[in-house]
Amino acid sequence: MRDYELETKQRVEFIRSVVKSAEASGIVYGNSGGKDCTLVGILCKMACDNTVGIIMPCGSKRNYEIDKVDAEAVAQKFGIAVRLIDLSYTKNEFVSVVGEKTKFSDAALANIAPRLRMATLYAIAASESRLVAGTGNRSEGYMGYFTKWGDGAFDFNPISDLTVTEIYEFLRFLNAPDFIISKAPSAGLFDGQTDESEMGITYRSIDEFLLNGNASERDKAVIEKFHKASEHKRKTPVLFI
Repeated sequence: MRDYELETKQRVEFIRSVVKSAEASGIVYGNSGGKDCTLVGILCKMACDNTVGIIMPCGSKRNYEIDKVDAEAVAQKFGIAVRLIDLSYTKNEFVSVVGEKTKFSDAALANIAPRLRMATLYAIAASESRLVAGTGNRSEGYMGYFTKWGDGAFDFNPISDLTVTEIYEFLRFLNAPDFIISKAPSAGLFDGQTDESEMGITYRSIDEFLLNGNASERDKAVIEKFHKASEHKRKTPVLFI
């Protein structure tokens, strides 16, 4: 297990140095009530008092229920400022207008919410001299389980090297609420959605592969399939030279 006392100090100092070098006045991040944003929010608040988490429901019923409730509870426990911005109307209008000119695929529809959320975070950041903190972890990154130019866009990310297993260990060290640790990981893109059901593999299996190189033939095939198909997400845009 990592030394999370040392990890906390190092990551807090990293955040402080990034904010200072950018001459920013604060930090903004998406607070969805999940494990990753909880850890990011705690670390950012430790490093910068002017940290605000934005709760952004966008169509999914759970966004207005468990996600919102958990996000507010975590923020209250750790003294993090929150704002709620409902993006459902914006999403509906977007789908209506763009849908007149193209037929949306399921993937395109699912990725609208993360991109609207990122546009919201950057609008706030630009208006208030803040930096946008990323909330993606190593496990999601390897699998490509994030939206390109959505939750995959940020100014800095203090947890990108941590697997989901390590995220949970870190949260326990920081005394995060049990309801965050026990909740099934979900991007909340639609009702009933969970990360593991969509990928067809557990984070435990992904992390066992990433941390120890162990995986069944079936799990290894799933992991490498996702990793290969999402390679473009981990690269900078292709440029003509």
